[in-house]
Amino acid sequence: MITNTGTTDRIIRGILAVILVILFATGIVSAQWGIAILVIAVVLVLTAGAGFCPIYSIFGVNTCKKV
Repeated sequence: MITNTGTTDRIIRGILAVILVILFATGIVSAQWGIAILVIAVVLVLTAGAGFCPIYSIFGVNTCKKV
């Protein structure tokens, strides 16, 4: 699979996912928004882990350094 997310991008996605999970776990967000927050956190973790973002490929964005 082609990677289109760089290291910094992947780290930021991971940090955002952790923050979203903490917001849900501490009850700062309500139950209705909590489900959406958890789904977003899962997507962020998956895209950070895979190094590929489908939305980036649609718009032609690539934050990965070319070697």
